[in-house]
Amino acid sequence: MKRLNIGVDIDGTLTEPFYWLRRANAYFGTDVREDGIVHYDYHEALGVSRQESDVFYDQLGEMLHWEAQIRPGAQLVINRLFKQHHIHFITARTQSMQQVSLDWFRKYDIPHDSLTLLGNTEKIATAKQLRCDWFIEDRYENAVALAASNIPVLLIDCSYNRKPLPDNVIRINSWSQVEPYIDTTVSMGNWELAL
Repeated sequence: MKRLNIGVDIDGTLTEPFYWLRRANAYFGTDVREDGIVHYDYHEALGVSRQESDVFYDQLGEMLHWEAQIRPGAQLVINRLFKQHHIHFITARTQSMQQVSLDWFRKYDIPHDSLTLLGNTEKIATAKQLRCDWFIEDRYENAVALAASNIPVLLIDCSYNRKPLPDNVIRINSWSQVEPYIDTTVSMGNWELAL
């Protein structure tokens, strides 16, 4: 059986997408609700500048990442996939968040072959270097860019990514929908047949 290389984003994909919202509302004195967030860049929903949101993240980022809840079913699916495939976490988190990320993985028993903290949202080069056969993502712009680079994407549904999708991006609603696409890719030997 072919071992696939599966790229996985962390924030909003492996974690619940709005784990930061309670603390952000308290910090900024806002009252934003989850359904009011229709842009990935959360500073827009909060009505603050990117610089202000960067300061917030610099001050509370480690705490936010440690407190993040995992999406339902993600731990089980990642553990099952890891037995047969390579799991590569590729995240926009900065290098300063490496230890809290690794600690969080241990907390939730998340196995992986590699963890790449990019410090930005440009994931294509790393995904190609790791020869990703699939990528699991929540950010719409990343999904479209990866797809344009011939890397098929499972886009986990969020209020901020509901836009038209190219053919090789598939919207899923939960982690329970991941394995059928991966399994079909392996059994057919061609990801296009899994679409």
